[in-house]
Amino acid sequence: MFALLVTLAVLVAFSFIYLRGENLDYLDSGSVPAPTGEPSPQHADVVASMGEFASQSQGLGRKERLQAIRNYMDSIGDDREFASKFSAQSSPVKGEWVIAPESDPKRRILYIHGGAWLAGSPKSHRIITDRLARLCNASVFSLDYRLLPEHTRAQGIDDCYAAYRWILETGPEGEAELDFLMVAGDSAGGSLTLATVAWARDQGLRAADAAVAFSPSTDVTMTSPSLRSNVSTDPMLGPGFGKLLKVPPVLLWWGSWITNRIPPSDPRVSPLRGDLAGLPPILIQASEAEMLFDDARRYAAKAKAAGSNVQLQTWPHMVHVWQIFSPELPEAEDAFAKIAVFIDALAPAEAGAHP
Repeated sequence: MFALLVTLAVLVAFSFIYLRGENLDYLDSGSVPAPTGEPSPQHADVVASMGEFASQSQGLGRKERLQAIRNYMDSIGDDREFASKFSAQSSPVKGEWVIAPESDPKRRILYIHGGAWLAGSPKSHRIITDRLARLCNASVFSLDYRLLPEHTRAQGIDDCYAAYRWILETGPEGEAELDFLMVAGDSAGGSLTLATVAWARDQGLRAADAAVAFSPSTDVTMTSPSLRSNVSTDPMLGPGFGKLLKVPPVLLWWGSWITNRIPPSDPRVSPLRGDLAGLPPILIQASEAEMLFDDARRYAAKAKAAGSNVQLQTWPHMVHVWQIFSPELPEAEDAFAKIAVFIDALAPAEAGAHP
């Protein structure tokens, strides 16, 4: 009996110290004031579209549902006419160049798409990458990193690191000088964005001039308060990820470790838990209604305390990564306008955004 108790104590200690890591409750800044006003009428259409897809995918098996999600995401921009041209890239990194009419090949953006590490592609996020290319007068490389479950989480991370090294020396037409580099991403891609710029710092590589993260996941230990408090107000993540909250956190940590072979406290998958000093200027945009809201708040608070230049901009009511519903959603247009202000506020040599 004593041996069993000792074993249980060791397992619990291991779970909290190694798998979860530091208790980050000290980063929480209290409740958010009740939102004023109402979202735009177009926002209701977005929510309705999500509900329609959710109902259509009910009853599908795991593989069929994952493929349905991937197909749905890739269809988001099917009815659009884009100003940019898209050029596939297969080696040494996989993805596509997004070239706006007046984009400067010396100004480059590495874009890392979201999709819960399971879905998404350069095609699914063309609405965002086309807009960023025009907004920043830059050539955007949208990375097609390896996804779960066909590949490991580590392989997807390695793809991001390889793309960062590559884009430092390579533009859409081959080797080219680099005047400006921004790394950007949404949701899971926002996590990879924040992890990649920290990795580049640790490797002594040329730092990005800026980074932008839309609704990023920053901590896969799933301990931030809004993961629970915002389940009912998040129509995108709530229906699926809300079910995980019924599982004891310790089991989630072990499941994450066993599945990914990376402890959830590792900064590669939880950038919030890494060293946040000495980072490039970072802009984070998040919705006060989404489950990942406190992931963004905690990251911004810790990074600012470490001396990094991090701005957090928040909107009430919005769905997760609402920027992808541009230009129909006025709040998405507002978000991109604020990105332009962020870029223009950088040093003159780094600026050049165009609304």
